[in-house]
Parts: sequence; C-alpha cells; structure tokens
Amino acid sequence: MHKKTNAQPPEKLTGIELKKIPKSAVGVKAIKSSIKHIKNEVGLIKGIGLLNKLNQKNGFDCPGCAWPDPDEKRAFLAEYCENGAKAVAEEATKNRVTPLFFSTYAVNKLAEWSDYELGKSGRITNPVFLPEGANHYKEISWQDAFQIIANELNGLNSPDEAIFYTSGRTSNEAAFLYQLFVREFGTNNLPDCSNMCHESSGVALSETLGIGKGSVTLDDFKHTDLVIVIGQNPGTNHPRMLTALGETKKNGGKIITINPLPEVGLLNYKDPQNPLKWVGSGQDLTDIFLQVKINGDVALLKIILKLMIEQEEKVPYSVFDYDFIKEKTKGIEDLIRDLETYSIDFLLTQTGIPFKKIKEAADLIINHKKVIICWAMGLTQHKNAVDNIREIVNILLLKGSIGKKGAGTCPVRGHSNVQGDRTMGIWEKPKHDFLDKLENEFNFKAPRKHGLDVVNSIKAMYEKKAKVFFGMGGNFISATPDTEYTATALRNCDLTVHVSTKLNRSHLIHGKKALILPCLGRSEKDFQKSGEQFVSVENSMGVVHSSKGHLQPCSDDLLSEPAIVAGLAATTLRRTKIKWKTLISNYDLIRDKIEATIPGFENYNERVREKGGFYLPNNARDNNFEPTATGKANFSINSPSDIKLGENHFLMMTIRTHDQYNTTIYGLNDRYRGVLNERRVIFMNPDDMKKLGFEKLDVVDLTSHFGVEKRVAEKFLVIPYDIPKQCTATYFPEANVLVPIKSVAKFSNTPTSKTVIITISKRQQ
Repeated sequence: MHKKTNAQPPEKLTGIELKKIPKSAVGVKAIKSSIKHIKNEVGLIKGIGLLNKLNQKNGFDCPGCAWPDPDEKRAFLAEYCENGAKAVAEEATKNRVTPLFFSTYAVNKLAEWSDYELGKSGRITNPVFLPEGANHYKEISWQDAFQIIANELNGLNSPDEAIFYTSGRTSNEAAFLYQLFVREFGTNNLPDCSNMCHESSGVALSETLGIGKGSVTLDDFKHTDLVIVIGQNPGTNHPRMLTALGETKKNGGKIITINPLPEVGLLNYKDPQNPLKWVGSGQDLTDIFLQVKINGDVALLKIILKLMIEQEEKVPYSVFDYDFIKEKTKGIEDLIRDLETYSIDFLLTQTGIPFKKIKEAADLIINHKKVIICWAMGLTQHKNAVDNIREIVNILLLKGSIGKKGAGTCPVRGHSNVQGDRTMGIWEKPKHDFLDKLENEFNFKAPRKHGLDVVNSIKAMYEKKAKVFFGMGGNFISATPDTEYTATALRNCDLTVHVSTKLNRSHLIHGKKALILPCLGRSEKDFQKSGEQFVSVENSMGVVHSSKGHLQPCSDDLLSEPAIVAGLAATTLRRTKIKWKTLISNYDLIRDKIEATIPGFENYNERVREKGGFYLPNNARDNNFEPTATGKANFSINSPSDIKLGENHFLMMTIRTHDQYNTTIYGLNDRYRGVLNERRVIFMNPDDMKKLGFEKLDVVDLTSHFGVEKRVAEKFLVIPYDIPKQCTATYFPEANVLVPIKSVAKFSNTPTSKTVIITISKRQQ
C-alpha cells in the first residue's frame, strides 16, 4: 500500500441528497441546467451569444466531446448539449486565477480543495513558476519559462528521459507542431489520453479492418435497421448522440442497449432542439435492454454469434452475407470452430442475463441487414478489451455490415480532437512512412525506436528513468490510474510542466520544479503576426473542420498552443532548420506542412474553409481492407473473462457523473441517477448490501486487490441501485486510486478501470 497524500480529492462528504431517478433525459431540465451554468459563469446575454456560435459552421468547435455535427443544416437552437454548454461556461468564466491568487494560496493548501473547487477558481491569466522547495507559484515571463524548460531538456542524458503528454482537446495545428518538436528533440515519448480510453479500439480495428477509426457517418443513423449501444452512456457523455438515435427510431430502426447500469438517456429522451417535445412522454429509444455483468461482454457476444450460426444452419443464406464474406474476409472457419468449443450454459453464467432475453436480441440481429454497433469505455478498459471490440467486428462481418450505408463500427470518442491528435502523429508507435515524410520535409533525423505510452511513462518516472514531464492540456494525475503511484512518479521528476486554461490537481502534484503555461481557450480569438487565425479539428467520424473563437482572450498574457510549442522549440532546439516563428505567423503555413506529410489532407487550406469541412479517407467505409496484414477483413478468436471472484469480492467500474466531463467537475449532481450534492458514493446491488449487512448511506471503505497488492479508498456512501450482483460502480477520479498500474488490457496496455476487484468494509464510527 502507498502512503496516502493530497494527490487524491479530499475525503469529505458534502451532504448527499437522493432523488427519484427521472424517466426521461434532456428536455426542460437540461435546458434549465445549461442556462444556470451559463448565467453563473459568464452572464446570460454574453453566454447566449456565445452558445449561438457553438458548433456552427462559422463558429467554434465544442471543447467537450467529439460527436460530429450534421453535414448540412445545423440546428438554429441548441446545436450543442448540456455538457457542451457547461464546458463553454467553464472556459468563458468571469473568474480569474491571477499571480495574486497564487501568492495568496500555497500549493499545499490548494491541495486540500476538491477538484470542483479548484476548477471553479477560474481561468489562469499568466505563466507561473514553482521553484524547488517553494510552496507558492510566482509569475514568470514566457521567455524565462521557455528557457527553464530548454535547460532541463538539453541537460538530460537522453531525449528519452522526457515525457510529452497530450490531451485530446489540442487542435490539429498545435498537435502537429508538438509532435514535430518532440521528434526533432529526439524521442517518440508521446503518450496521450487515447492510451487510457480508445487504444483498445484502435488496436482491434486496425488488426481486423485496417483502420483504427470507426467506419460510419452521422447520416448512417438515418438509414440503419439496427443500432447496438454497448458499454456507453450517451445521455451523460455524448448527449447529442441521442438525436441520432432518435432519427434511427423515427425511420423505423431498432435499438439494443447493453450495459451493467440502465441509463436514462438510452431509455427515453426529449429533443432539446424541438420545443414542442420539451413536455410530454418523450421518445422511447431502447427496444431491448441487456443488463450484462461487468466484463461479461465477450461471453454475451459469443452467445449471439452461436445463435446466428444456429439460425444460418437451419435456414441457409438467411443470416450471413456470403458474397461479402467470400470476397472481403478471412478466418470464418477458425471462428466457427472456436465457437463450437463453448457451450451456451457456460457463457450464460458470465452474462447474468436470461437466455430468453439474449435470444430476443439475437433475433433482431439475425433479421436485420444493416447494423451499427457503438461503444465506449465500458468495453475498452478491461483486460480483454481488445477481444471485446474484435468480437463486435465478428458480428458485423458475418452480416456484411461494414462499408454500406447504415452499417458499421462506431467507437464514440471522448475529447473533442483526440482522434485528430492521433492523425497528426501524436503516437508513441509512429509508422515508418510517416517518419520518412517528416525527415524529407523538415530535414532532420526522426527517432525510430517506439516511445512510452501512458502506463509505461508513469513507470519510467516512478523508477526515475524519466526526469521531465510536459503535459499539453489535460489533468494527468486525475485521469490516470493508481493515483498514489502516479503522484510519486510525478514528484520524482526534476521538472513538470502543464499547458492549461484552468487550475487542476495536476498543478499541485509536481516535480522538484513546476511550470503552468496558460493558453487560449477554444472560444477565444487567436491573433498572430498575419492577423486573426482559426484552427481545425477532427470529429469521431473523420470530418476535419475549422474552429474560430469569438471572445476576446481572458488575459493579454495568454499564448495559443501552437505559439507555446513554437516558442519552446525555438528556445530548445539549438540546430533546428525549421522556421518556427514563421510557421505560427500564419496557421495556413502549418496546414501546408500537414498536407505535405499526412495522407488525406490534399488542398487542406482550401477544403478546411468549406462550411462543414471534409471527410478523411476511410478504407473500411470504402470496403477496402488492404491495409490489414492479410489484405482482408479478419475474423478473430477471442476470450471471455477469466476473472473468478471470491464470495465477498466485487467488480468495480469507474464512471462519470452527469455534472462531469472527463476530469472536469462542473457540479456535484448526478441528476440521471438521482444523486445530488455528493461524489463519494458506491452503487451496489440491494441483495449484496443485505448479505454484507449494509444499509443505505452507510459509510464504507473500499480496498482493491491485485495479486498481493492492496489499495484503499476511504469514506464512500453506499447507494442501493439496479446493478448486477457482485458488480459495483464508483465515480472517477475519486476511485482511481484503486486501479492498479500493473492491471492493463492485453495488446493495448490500457488501464483496466472497468474491472477492479474490491472488498467493501463498513467504516467504524
């Protein structure tokens, strides 16, 4: 066990109130919540004007999730969701974190604040520096900050002793310059938030379909027969997806939902873009809900595959698309042989679902030709996460539901440009042809050795093999697993640097020296030498489009992310031939370089100025699977869960509240689960509570078990909830301390935040 420090949110209870779980999502309450946040943070008149530019073709991209905007007409009213409004309110807040703030509040005192309180303190206005041994950040000039970083980097024994992390909200232009600087510096240590979320999707999809991205477009939801939503809660995490699901239902399609928790948003919602639907009963979405046990997904999908094969044998050519299978795929015989080794009775025990219910869902899949399958973290953060996604692909390949209108894969991304960052080269395992193009275009020798992902970066810092951490956005300590281990890792560094808009816990868990570099927000105007600039981003479905801020910057001392990278590169790289200052004088010049080095960006500056942007090439969407190792779409052999729980052991998964996006805490309410004014809770099956002698709102401690290691999170309130037996759910980052650094997904190395084995003990009063 690690000694507890202030790396975790404080263990104080804030006055829980339990409400009846609502029957419908969005509607008037979501609109009221959005207006409340805008009014409190920005002011109503200014805020409404800002929201009118959000996700519009002449406006700025939401800094929240990566759900795509309609290709054609955008909604005049609310082309954004409740969390999008909250994200904009947070960014445009009137509150400020000035040098006076830092001189008033010591770092160790700020660490006693909750994540919610830290975030609400406001926008950071000036670069600040924490010298070794100091307890107060102090103002510093940009050039002095760059020089401190340059001195540390150039003093390393090897470039590989530096870690360059990226959050998924960084623009294409900033991400491209960032990876260019890091590679000219001499390392591929470019971990990013993908390593902790959809890396499992990328690995599985690249192997089976030849591209680590989804294959559907937003329009496909209007033409599909069936949508399966598995391991995802769009009502909270991607609320605009509910509109797409509503289109599916309106056009006669069906929806299957698979999840350990029944989520209100997937059951019924009221369209915020249509005032006539704000009242009334709302629109039912889910036709069949399969309440699977945590990590029972592969077993469930195998049962469905077996039922599909059984029906195909009864009525040949009624289920499988043989033309597609014969022409486009490889490995079906091996798949069928593997499925024959499993009995349905064996698999059923892992799912916790009655066979009759699974049969109903399988019949929907069997009887419909065009199928879309959507998923998120509920599938990607398990030991067998890659198997989860590959099994999804098996179902789609049997149906021929790839590369046709209304069918395909739909991994739903979190951060607004996480997919674009990877496209721009933010990856620790770059392909050689990309490095070749960088070398030819910029005249330097790019490193070829693979770098460190997030988990391996943390281990390197913990073992003092890495000495400088640079974070381009994000809240690293609150996003990562094994909080105390990660805190020790960061504190072992000689220097930690964070490019940020607002204060977060990562600024308080620092190396011997620390810097905070404040940057422009997505909603703010960006002026460079040639005039006002715009940036570009890529959404979940591969559309690249422009984003242009409309607010005056909250401080004259902010720099854009591209300008921060350019300033750092020009100061650090002693022999660089790249004209960094010229590149940031006009972002068109950066886009010219992107066009020269990354496929799919032909005529970039021309096409990105088209309203709505343009689609990147997608081989799976085009029914071309040549990029795989076999040149075909590959069936795969996958393994169900091998976890065996003891009698009083439980599986815990971490989840978000409705007042949260990733690590940003907008408020203390989880409205759709009926929990108000509290985050330190654990949802449990009522029968499990009875067995352990727990009453509602008992205070308990949680202990995770990984081999001989134990980790403890104290002071959680028990809430009885509709969740399968021996399954529990808690919020992150409060429960991240329980996720072992060594517990990772096979092949993707993603932390297993959805399958943590815990015991629960009543706290002694």
